[in-house]
Amino acid sequence: MSSLKTLLALGRVSNLPTIWMNILTTAVLVSASVGGSYTIGLLVFAISCFYAGGMTLNDYCDRDWDTQHQPYRPIPSGRVRPRQVLSIALGLFATGFVFLFFAPDDRAPLAGLALLLVIVLYDALHKKHWSTVFLMALTRLGVYAVTAVALVGEVPALVWLAGGIQTVYTLAVTVVARWENSRRDGFGFPVIPWMIAAMGIVDGVFLAIVVDPVWLAIGVAATLLTRLSQRYVRGD
Repeated sequence: MSSLKTLLALGRVSNLPTIWMNILTTAVLVSASVGGSYTIGLLVFAISCFYAGGMTLNDYCDRDWDTQHQPYRPIPSGRVRPRQVLSIALGLFATGFVFLFFAPDDRAPLAGLALLLVIVLYDALHKKHWSTVFLMALTRLGVYAVTAVALVGEVPALVWLAGGIQTVYTLAVTVVARWENSRRDGFGFPVIPWMIAAMGIVDGVFLAIVVDPVWLAIGVAATLLTRLSQRYVRGD
């Protein structure tokens, strides 16, 4: 039986506050664009399952590469077996998908299926061609799109803009991560964990500009929570 910390490491759950901030940002922008107020707890759970499932599947797909380059990962370190990892990933995907059927708009499962397809394609192909960095960036955009569609059946322009900014930032994170992996000794500083955590600030700055300055503080809080969590469970 795998330990709880191993399961948390597989799903990179320390990075989940950035996903929650993306979802919250989308809900706020949807409210500002089309009106209404929205409960997002169910979506937070569903999309968190998609994120953790994607990261878990990533470890399964990368198990041979990790054995040579990142032996601390759960599979090469012997803490969990590949078949278990694949089962966990599929279980998380299925759970997230089922919960999307209870979203306010009945188009949520279809949007979730599109996001799931991008996640699987990235995990399966990202070690084979550099261009898959764009798929990684699209997975982050998908969080905004799925949330908006699940709430109101459409993606308002402000949501596309916020998601687009975060997509470009995610692309930068992915490119820097590949650069670090190509260096013998890395950067000597946790650049990628900090860049991932700063996704909360990216959303916070956007909301501070278009909605209310108080959102900057919330974005900073999401970043700090992510960074604190990464001290206990690796997020890169």
